[in-house]
This record gives sequence, C-alpha cells and structure tokens, in this order.
Amino acid sequence: MKLARAESGLGHGSSPGSPGAARWAGGGSVAERTRRGSNAAAPYTPQPVKGRPLGCLLEIAETLVLTIVIFLVIQTFVAQPYRVQQESMRTTLEPDEYVLVDKITPRFDDYSRGDIVVFNPVTREDSCAQPPVEQEDDEPPFIKRVIGQPGDRIEIRDGTVWVNETRLPEPYVLGGSTTDNGVETDWTVPPDRLFVMGDNRRNSTDSRSFGPICQVDVVGRAWLRYWPLNTIGILQTPTYDVPAAGEVPAETPNPTPLLVP
Repeated sequence: MKLARAESGLGHGSSPGSPGAARWAGGGSVAERTRRGSNAAAPYTPQPVKGRPLGCLLEIAETLVLTIVIFLVIQTFVAQPYRVQQESMRTTLEPDEYVLVDKITPRFDDYSRGDIVVFNPVTREDSCAQPPVEQEDDEPPFIKRVIGQPGDRIEIRDGTVWVNETRLPEPYVLGGSTTDNGVETDWTVPPDRLFVMGDNRRNSTDSRSFGPICQVDVVGRAWLRYWPLNTIGILQTPTYDVPAAGEVPAETPNPTPLLVP
C-alpha cells in the first residue's frame, strides 16, 4: 500500500489539482524544468547607473554662467535696480527705497518733463560729446525730476518755477516753494541736455547749482518703486500744459470795454 502511494505521487492531502500533482504531471519540478529549458528567457535585471559627478558639475557651471550673462544683459540694456540714497526727492521717494530704472524706453523716445531720472554726476565742457572733466568714482548716481527739456527757458519767480513763460504746477514739491541759487534766476537748456531738480527743493543739489545735465549721463528713467513692499507702485509722470520751447503762450485778449452813453 505504501508503494502504491509513492508511485502515484499523491500523499496525504494531495489532489489532482494541487501543486504537487501539477509538478509531477509536467514531468518534474519548476526548478528542474528551468534547468532543462535551453530557450527560456532569463528574468530582467536593471544594470546599476554609474554616477557622472563631473558631468553634473559642468551642467551646474553652465547654468550659473548663463544666468549671470542674462542678468548682466538685462541690467545693462533693459532695467537696473537703484537704491535711493539722498533726501532730495522727499517725499516722493524716501532714502533706502528701491526703484527700477528703465533703460530701454529712452533709447527710442525722449525724456519727458516730469520724468524721474537717475544720472551720473559728472562735469563736462560745453559739448556733451567731450569726455568728463571731473568724476568721482565713489559718488553714487543722483535721482531728480526733469523740469526743462532742450530749448526750454526756466525761471524762478517768487518761489515758483516758470517754463517758457508758463507757471509750472508742482504739487509734489516738499514745502511748496522753490528758490534760486542766489546768483542765477533763469536758464536756457542747451541741446542734448536736461534741467533737473529734486522735489525737496530746500535740500537738493541740482541744475540750479551745477546747470543742465547731459542726456548721455542719464542712466535711465525710474518707473517702479518695489521696496519696501508697502510702497510698491508705478512712479507716474505728471502732465503739464506748457508750450514748446520757442513758442510764446497765447495772451488772453482784453475784453472790449462797454461804451457808456
């Protein structure tokens, strides 16, 4: 009886559908069939990826160089951040505020009256094409407001500014009064120059003392204040009803007197 059970391959608990029956029906165990099958596909084993530290470093270096180049191009030709360091533009701009200076727009358009510009304080001879006569390397750029364009006649009368015989409304001036430099009270802006003044007229070194500035020395137009965050906003350019240089404003005709019989 034991011999019959051994030959049939069915032990206690075995049935024709059990794993043991399937093993013997196929002619042997799974391990035996794998060894006998010469055409059986081997299981896929992924190869370990070898690290390339030098390649990663080169990619990082390329990214850093590209980022620096893009930053320099943008800062040189498009826009540049600037920190206000003087008090001459109070209360429009306070010290330690940051503005973004637009460099690309002035390349295609002239500076307008009322623009706030950043410029290098250099001294030149009569022609703006001549190299600077005096320039302090550690002197930070100045920031002022454009009051006069080329050809304009600027006058200071009784604490107010007149441009081409027209009084300039300036609600942004701190204190509301403008004084001259004690020597000159009127100026004519030469070609390729701008007449600039700070909004804090009592505490501003500007064109009243060093004369109109050359446009080639202007870095750009300040158009956005972005720091501190609670002061972020566009720096609007005011509009003025001022005649162009060389034009005489139209005089208001005197009313015709009434004839009294």
